[in-house]
Amino acid sequence: MAKNFEIVVRSTEIDGNGHVNNAKFLEYLEWARQEWSKTSEIDKQKLDLLGINLVTVNININFKREALEGDILTINTELERVGRSSFTLSQKIYNQYNHLIVEAMTTRVVIDNNKKESCAIPEKLKVVLNRIYEQIQ
Repeated sequence: MAKNFEIVVRSTEIDGNGHVNNAKFLEYLEWARQEWSKTSEIDKQKLDLLGINLVTVNININFKREALEGDILTINTELERVGRSSFTLSQKIYNQYNHLIVEAMTTRVVIDNNKKESCAIPEKLKVVLNRIYEQIQ
């Protein structure tokens, strides 16, 4: 299941070069991951019931084109892979002209809340992730 999240670039997000600062795109991607999680039945409350949390351990990001103040950006988030203790999300940011601005791969690891270390994805979460993955195949 892909989820789209839309934002409008504000003047405070522009750097000295007149475009969105590269670091700001990491925030945009985080907001989109939070929205994806909520609509994918992976919200914080459900994770707490499982005694786990999700931690982003890797983001590979490619900047393709600049974004400017007033641009309307659509961030597409889609489940790419499910592993034993982690999963990977593919994220792409497009502007209002459907130009690819950013593409990123984000790896999220499941952390046991008590042990504070990675653990296998609990079965209940794995069922949800596999259902989402099957929808996009």
